[in-house]
Amino acid sequence: MQTAESKVMATERVAASLRAEILSGTLQPGARLGEVALAGRFQVSRGPVRAALQDLCESGLVAIVPNSGARVREVGREDARALYQVRAALEAEAARLAAARADAVSAGSFRALLDQHARDVAAHPEGAYLQGSGDRDFHIVIARVAGNPIILRYLTRELYPQLLLLRLKHRNVTGRGATALREHERISEAIAAGDAEVAGILMHRHIQNSWAALEAQLSGPEEEDR
Repeated sequence: MQTAESKVMATERVAASLRAEILSGTLQPGARLGEVALAGRFQVSRGPVRAALQDLCESGLVAIVPNSGARVREVGREDARALYQVRAALEAEAARLAAARADAVSAGSFRALLDQHARDVAAHPEGAYLQGSGDRDFHIVIARVAGNPIILRYLTRELYPQLLLLRLKHRNVTGRGATALREHERISEAIAAGDAEVAGILMHRHIQNSWAALEAQLSGPEEEDR
């Protein structure tokens, strides 16, 4: 018989494993997540599986439909638009805050990321911009330099994982990598100069451009046929 503590631990283990598989693309958007199959796989009762799926639903990675069950969430156009609207507002504020706090150390971090981004673009000129994780990502580093833990936590724990679901389904926005690099360069320059207003404007415009590129892909023939 499981204790309350062991049930919590089982729930956390199942949720962490499923989250990792969703974000890595092992479990694709739309994949069915059956409670019985998952309970057998993880060797737990259905209770922890149900709780784990509910946790993932609350974080936007899983959709639970009554009388149908759970599936990896497929982010629709309107939800995608709403996510990018929130992203534009939060990241613009993060850029403004970062400009007020930037120092030589953060400038060096930005430069290293931009140099790596430039190498990636040189190797794949028509490639998409692929967001990294932690200190390997330009946007996350800006959010950390901003010094607002609530913005950082929401972006990294809630918003970026949901955006990744979109990228798993729509992997290539041709040429966006080179365009994003130029936009990142200008944002970095504004932050280094301590110009909060310009940094915020440039970041907001950058996210809008990113959404426009993705929206054009969402409007393509493959999407319209569905």
